[in-house]
Amino acid sequence: MDFSPSPRAAELSRRVRAFVETEIEPVEPGYQQEITRLRESGGDAWTPLPLVAELQAKARAQGLWNLFLPAGHEAGYAERFGTDGGVGLSNLDYAAVAEQTGRSFLAPLVLNCNAPDTGNMEVLLKYGTDEQRATWLEPLLDGRIRSAFCMTEPDVASSDATTMEATAVVEGDEVVINGRKWWSTGAGSPDCKIFVFMGLTDPEADRHSRHTMVLVPRDTPGVRIERKLTAMGMYDEPLGHADISFTDVRVPASNILLGPDRAFEIAQGRLGPGRVHHCMRLIGLAERALELACRRAISRVAFGRPLAKLGGNAERIADARIAIDQARLLVLHAAWMLDTEGPRGSLAAVSQIKVAVPTMAQQVIDMAIQMHGGAGVSEDFPLAAAWTSARTLRLADGPDEVHRGVIAKLELKKYL
Repeated sequence: MDFSPSPRAAELSRRVRAFVETEIEPVEPGYQQEITRLRESGGDAWTPLPLVAELQAKARAQGLWNLFLPAGHEAGYAERFGTDGGVGLSNLDYAAVAEQTGRSFLAPLVLNCNAPDTGNMEVLLKYGTDEQRATWLEPLLDGRIRSAFCMTEPDVASSDATTMEATAVVEGDEVVINGRKWWSTGAGSPDCKIFVFMGLTDPEADRHSRHTMVLVPRDTPGVRIERKLTAMGMYDEPLGHADISFTDVRVPASNILLGPDRAFEIAQGRLGPGRVHHCMRLIGLAERALELACRRAISRVAFGRPLAKLGGNAERIADARIAIDQARLLVLHAAWMLDTEGPRGSLAAVSQIKVAVPTMAQQVIDMAIQMHGGAGVSEDFPLAAAWTSARTLRLADGPDEVHRGVIAKLELKKYL
C-alpha cells in the first residue's frame, strides 16, 4: 500500500501550488470586493470577471488545465485540451493536485477542475456517445461552457435518491421531463448550457433500475430557473446553486446517457472520484485556514502576549495539524482503493472520507475564525466562505448519516 504520488503528479502538485500562491491568492481579495460591489449595486455579479479568463489563459499556457482527467478514460482529450503530459491521472495522483486547488475558491474554476463540471465531464467521458462528447464534452473541456447536475429535489428526502419524483419518460424518439430540482450547482452561471438530469422512468422496476440520466440543454422550452439559492447567505458567484423547474420538457432520446434505467450505474461511477476530489480540496482549504491561524497567532498581541501563548491556542493549532494529517491519509487510502478495487471495492473507504473530512475542515476553519475575531466572519478573509463550504459538503453527495449507514452495514456484514 503506497500512497506516494508519481513523479509526474508530485511535479504537477508543486506547480499548481506555485500558481495558486503567486497568481490566484494575491488577487482573491480584490475579486471578492468587486463581486460584493456588483451585488450591492445591482450589477451583474454572475458573469465571470475578465480576471478569470486572464488567469485561465495563464493556467492553460502552463499546462495546468483539466488535470482531473482520469487515467484510462481521457480518450486523447488530455493532449488536445491542455493537460500537461497528455495523459490522465490516477485518483491517487490527482488527489495531490486537488489538495493544492482547494487552497483557493477560485483555483478550481481557473484550472477547469471545478465541481460539478469535473463530474459531468467524467460522465461524458465514461458513458457518453461520440455525438454527446462532441456536442458537450469538448466545449466543457475547452472552458467555453459550464454545466449543472440536477438530482436533488425539494419535496422528497433526496438522501435516498430512489424517492425522487421528477420523471424522464421515454416516448418514442423523445424523452419527456417533468419535475423540480434544486441545489443544482453551476446553474447560476450564464455560461451554464447543459444540465445532467436524473429522473424516474420505470416505477415498476427494481428500485435501482428505475431512473435515467438525460442531457438537457438549458435553453430547451419548459426549463425555468425559478431562483438562485444562497448557502448560509452566500450566492457563490459566478457558479451558484439554482432551483429549476422542468415542465413538459422534450429532448431527443439520443440525449440519454448509457441507456434508460441506468442512472444509478452512472451515479456510482461518478460519485466515488468526485468525493475524493471534494475531500482533497477540503484538505487544502483546511491547510490554508491553519496557515492563516498560525500567522494570526504569531502576529496578533492581546493582554501583552501573542495569541499563540494565550488560552490554549497552541494546543488548538497542534490538534488541527494532527487532524489534517490524519484526514489526508484517509483520503489517500480511499483514492488508492478506487484505483485498485474500483467503485464497489472502495465503497466503505469513500464513505469514511465523506464523513470525516468535511467535519475536520469545519472544525479547523472554525478555530481559525476564532483566532481572527470579528475579521474571521467578514469578507476580509476567506474563512467565512471556507466554513460555509465545509459545512455544506456535510450534506452534498450524501449526508453524514447516509455514509455512516453504508460504513456500518459493510462492517457488520463481516460478522454475519
